[in-house]
Amino acid sequence: MTVDKEKQQKKVPHVSFSELKNWQRCPFYHKLTYIDGHRLFKGNEYTAFGSAVHSVCEKLVLEDDLNPHEYFTHMFSKNLEDLLKNDVELNNDIVAPMEKQGLGLINYIKPALRDYFKDYEVVTVEEKLSQQIKEFVEKEYNFKGYIDLVLKTRDGRYHIIDWKTCSWGWDARRKSEAMSTYQLIFYKHYYCDKHDIDPSNVDVHFGLLKRTAKKNKIELFKVTSGQKRTNNAINFLNKALYNINNKNYIKNKLSCTNCEFYKTEHCP
Repeated sequence: MTVDKEKQQKKVPHVSFSELKNWQRCPFYHKLTYIDGHRLFKGNEYTAFGSAVHSVCEKLVLEDDLNPHEYFTHMFSKNLEDLLKNDVELNNDIVAPMEKQGLGLINYIKPALRDYFKDYEVVTVEEKLSQQIKEFVEKEYNFKGYIDLVLKTRDGRYHIIDWKTCSWGWDARRKSEAMSTYQLIFYKHYYCDKHDIDPSNVDVHFGLLKRTAKKNKIELFKVTSGQKRTNNAINFLNKALYNINNKNYIKNKLSCTNCEFYKTEHCP
């Protein structure tokens, strides 16, 4: 690839699932964060915990000699230190039990994968996606994302897994919620595009990492990802990109009370 082509490729704007989710929450919130660059939320105890557990999930499937307890303790401490450096106040009443909960949780990750998928091979971990969104024609955009884990089972099927940390789990409504499932739909769609894989040979799953659950601490479940749901997700993507591209930054006042910009100089 020539230098000119590389420069041209880097200029292509991208959109991620988290960005799309924030646009759905409130287009004006999306403008403040992704267009204007205002970021008031710096993280908290829960994001530090989630990031540490995700790191363990990534290492566990790749390194047989990993000490997951030591690694989790190290990553959780590091994440908390980074928050303190950014002047984030931590609640020690939350932090203290979190470490114990995480150490208990990670014991079940690999057994849960074996029970659910039986025989499998690891295809990729934390794979980056940066694929052209061919369905949107007004302007060139890439879809950007990172897939937590891709496995291949003995029957030749591929399985995309996204890990989610939570407290006790998800109810039926959350498991079938459109926006939640769209993340996996996008990952499947653009993973298949990247590797030229038949989508009918790919399944998608969430893996819930339950911090406070007394049993079933790891729950893996399949998400329907057929053509109808894929079409719905792509239609949503096109709608979002159309409005972002045309600078339609309408406020969703139903989301105001839980917004960090509420009644600030950025959104009076």
